[in-house]
Amino acid sequence: MPADWALVAVGGYGRAALFPHSDVDVLVLVPEGAPIKLAEPFIGVLWDSGIEPGHSVRNIAECVEEAERDVTVLTSLLETRLITGNADLFAAMSKAVRKIVKPRDFFNAKLEEQRARHTRALDAAFRLEPNLKENPGGLRDLQTIHWVADAAGMFDGRGGGWHGMAKEGLITQGEALRIAKDERALQDLRIRLHFLAGRREDRLVFDHQSRLAAEMGITATANKRASELLMQRYYRAAKGIYRLNTILLQNIWARIGPPRDMKVVPIDDTFARRGNTLEILEEDAFIRDPSNILRAMHMLQKLEDLEGPSADALRALWRALPLMDAKFRADPVNRELFMSILREPTRVTFVLRKMNHYGILARYLPAFGRIVGQMQHDLFHVYTVDEHILMVVRNLRRFIVPRFVHEYPFCTELMRDFERKEVLILAALFHDIAKGRGGDHSELGAGDARRFCRAHGLAPGDTDLVVWLVEQHLTMSQTAQKQDLSDPEVIANFALKVGNERRLTALYLLTVADIRGTSPHVWNAWKGKLLEDLFKLTRKLLSGERAPIETWIEGKKDEALRIFAQYVTGEGKHEALWAQLHPAYFQRFEASEIAWHTRALWSRPTPENPVVKARLSPIGEGLQVMVCTLDQPGVFARICSYFERMHLDIAAAKIYTTQHGYALDSFQVLPRARSASGDLGGHYRDVIARIEEELALQLKEAKPLGGTASGRISRQVKHFPIEPVVNIAQEKSNRYAVQVIAADRPGLLSTVARHFLQHELSLHDARITTLGNRAEDVFVVEGEVLARAEGAREFRDGLLEKLRT
Repeated sequence: MPADWALVAVGGYGRAALFPHSDVDVLVLVPEGAPIKLAEPFIGVLWDSGIEPGHSVRNIAECVEEAERDVTVLTSLLETRLITGNADLFAAMSKAVRKIVKPRDFFNAKLEEQRARHTRALDAAFRLEPNLKENPGGLRDLQTIHWVADAAGMFDGRGGGWHGMAKEGLITQGEALRIAKDERALQDLRIRLHFLAGRREDRLVFDHQSRLAAEMGITATANKRASELLMQRYYRAAKGIYRLNTILLQNIWARIGPPRDMKVVPIDDTFARRGNTLEILEEDAFIRDPSNILRAMHMLQKLEDLEGPSADALRALWRALPLMDAKFRADPVNRELFMSILREPTRVTFVLRKMNHYGILARYLPAFGRIVGQMQHDLFHVYTVDEHILMVVRNLRRFIVPRFVHEYPFCTELMRDFERKEVLILAALFHDIAKGRGGDHSELGAGDARRFCRAHGLAPGDTDLVVWLVEQHLTMSQTAQKQDLSDPEVIANFALKVGNERRLTALYLLTVADIRGTSPHVWNAWKGKLLEDLFKLTRKLLSGERAPIETWIEGKKDEALRIFAQYVTGEGKHEALWAQLHPAYFQRFEASEIAWHTRALWSRPTPENPVVKARLSPIGEGLQVMVCTLDQPGVFARICSYFERMHLDIAAAKIYTTQHGYALDSFQVLPRARSASGDLGGHYRDVIARIEEELALQLKEAKPLGGTASGRISRQVKHFPIEPVVNIAQEKSNRYAVQVIAADRPGLLSTVARHFLQHELSLHDARITTLGNRAEDVFVVEGEVLARAEGAREFRDGLLEKLRT
């Protein structure tokens, strides 16, 4: 290298904080007019040595020009150090770059960058595979603090660390110790991840969570996996970093921002406002009267333009948190304050999230504190338990907000007339609060809820409702998705369990909010329709509409004929087909489906070739497919195989055999989220035409079944497998309900259908339930093999073996 050049470290290398497999970022700094091609052999040597450099070759003017144009380049040039070469040239570059720094503009740019990064992470650190660097509460949040402080000239991040910031008065010594501890925890994890992966890896992916836990000496407990305990450590460290990032950025801005000419406007004897932050008038306000902690949260809630406490108020609040003890929780004043927060018409979710971030919620509800940061490796929850609970609260509150009425019109209508909405919020807070304790979390949570409601003076009726909701919060989803809603006995039993319309409405609202709060991908329109159908059928029964089943069926027939007559004119054209349909058909299918089937088959009630018809589903998502063909072994298996090849998931199947030996089946199919080819997009007409032609041909040819569809199973299933379960229970007469619980995977339904075919079982119904990567399906079958104990055991063991492979 020419003697007048300089080799400069930038980025993590410049901070002297390089991780094992991070890029080595270097700047070759050259004088004006230098032949930069001379640097090419050096860069080649780096690559040949196995180093992946992030490199640039610039003179001082080019450095300044790039830094003025791009804040990312400016950031990297603020954390440089000389490796070798011309020290004077390096010093001149550093001085030139420092001259162009505008602390306020830089602060705002980095703050906006952080907000955008948090938004990309869906504004929550609590995901199954968090990024140690980029997620909220990650290492990048710590770097942002150093960058803005360094740019302001108040502190060099490499000249004293967090204790240096404490000396500057930006944080206390106790906070410096805490943030350093949390930083070391994340650094330790990142270093281990790099070594385990053998490359740069910043995400705590499933592939490494269990191995990391073992390497760190974390062992499983009776109720939690070692990986879940590891993730809980991470989440709590991330939460600590997130809190102190808030304080430090506020304190730095207070020093470099515009003069604080905003007046401190007293609100009462304790609180004041300065701009959009809540201030305390005396530093010991929370220590002197700990009830002010909850008053501060209530104040934030009522004054909707306030964004949060000031840094000083937040620090004072944290110092007072230990005072939120058993005595604090037993104080009637504090109990009333907490209930006032839940009863406010606005900003309930906003304040509860703040209380969770600040540690207040965990202090006031110790049971809630035990589930903070607790992961759920159950294949469908993607949030920690505390975040899931707050998502459910958020979803309930969205039923009230006018701008979300288009999302949940029916729920909004029900919520509008629901009295004392706080009982729903309490049910949401307690419904999963006992996760991870062992035992039935619904029963344990119900006990917690009862004690809380009694202590907080809820009326006996409201207390009973909250407790009942917590205890039964899974009942409605299980009934809707796993039982036959066309069976009046199912509705009658559910109505008996619910008892009255207020309970029914509350359970419906909580169930919708709960399912939508597990993952963005678990909810679909089909689940929504099942729940709404169950609600409406049960409400009719509870309101006294107890029409006999014959009357119910006749009503369906009349409605179906009315719809049919809109498309096909003439009397009696439906009769030939309907003569072959048992009352069970009219009981199981809806009037609109009956009319659709009749339109397709009235002119050919005994078709020689299979008839397949498809249409956009009336539920507003996916397709509805009707199949009519001579009943024969393997029909269901062939249909499943075809849909799997089309990357369509079967959400529901209604299986029916006519009196003259035809299979008349209806399928609700949805695009497989993980497959781009499953997206119907604007080409649904082509997809419908293809299904109608190809599936009919496949059923007509009835070729031997080939292999099941293959595809990649999710990494979550791979690393957190579900031990499959097969239960067999006798239903009416000689029919049996076969329940299958297993990790969802390509070809699962085909595997089950082929096993039925192998054991000569006739399928009468299929209730398909997919919860994320977890399948919980129920099949109603008929066959001699299940009537014998030995045959049933052989059937179960064989299916379990196939599900495990």
